[in-house]
Amino acid sequence: MARSLGIHLVAFLTCTAGGSVLAAPNADTTRWITDLGSPQYARREAAAKSLLASGHEALGPLAEAIEKGDFEVASRSVEIVRDMLASDDLDLAIAAEKVLERAAECEGRGERLAAAALEFHQVGTAAAARERLEKLGAVFRERPLVDEAGIEVEFGPDWKGSSDDLRQLARVRGVACVGFHGVKLDATAVAVLDRLHRLEQVELFGTGLSEQSIAALAKKIPDAQLDVRKGGKLGVGARAFGGPCEIRTIEPGSAADQAGIRPGDVIVAVDGDLVEDCEGLTGRVAGRGPGETVRVTVERGGAADGEVERLDVDVRLDTW
Repeated sequence: MARSLGIHLVAFLTCTAGGSVLAAPNADTTRWITDLGSPQYARREAAAKSLLASGHEALGPLAEAIEKGDFEVASRSVEIVRDMLASDDLDLAIAAEKVLERAAECEGRGERLAAAALEFHQVGTAAAARERLEKLGAVFRERPLVDEAGIEVEFGPDWKGSSDDLRQLARVRGVACVGFHGVKLDATAVAVLDRLHRLEQVELFGTGLSEQSIAALAKKIPDAQLDVRKGGKLGVGARAFGGPCEIRTIEPGSAADQAGIRPGDVIVAVDGDLVEDCEGLTGRVAGRGPGETVRVTVERGGAADGEVERLDVDVRLDTW
């Protein structure tokens, strides 16, 4: 058995290329893996407890046993990795989840067992993680995608959690968009985004992240669209696609509301720079911080003589 594990580990890692490198078996873990197939109950139980206690060090040998061990050893290895999924060590839980994901994708003795354990775990932990995040102020919305539904998660002014709490996001299934609006982020929080497999869009509004951190994140999630804004907020809703930047809605009490901008106004410039559409307005405001004052030029119709009035309005930006 020990010789078999040493030979087949390379084959298993080839099947799971693209993930983190798992530790090769040492003498203790090899013996414990072998003991999982012992006819003696006490010996099997002792081996299982030792492997579970070894955590990360045991994942490589367990992954190999799921792939290449006999049915008894494979099934007990799946049970041990499944128990690791409930670990308070989130890094260990995520690594164990990846082991089961890869085992479920590779043809092996533990393929179906791994798939079943993974599905049962993901359903339960996803619901618990979402409930915990919602209690801390995160807002979840269903978001239609091309092939299936996805989830949009927003962390805004009501968020009361910490960076460690944000790590729960990695356990939620189907997250397609994450928005941080006025929430200060650190490296721990940013690292969570790299673990979201279906991520399509990330909004970083007033997060305090440095340009270097944002550039590093962009490299880690190249398939996701990043919308980065310094944190200044105008508080308007405008025409979404094409045409002039006509204001449709004004948030009550917002910077735009207090400055006297009205629905129906068309924003044509910010600080003298022309604004041709809604995206242009977003671009002009994105680089401004909370408390900064910008001069917004609007065209306003509705006069009795049909004339369009052009106004310059000074707006002190809110914060996200």
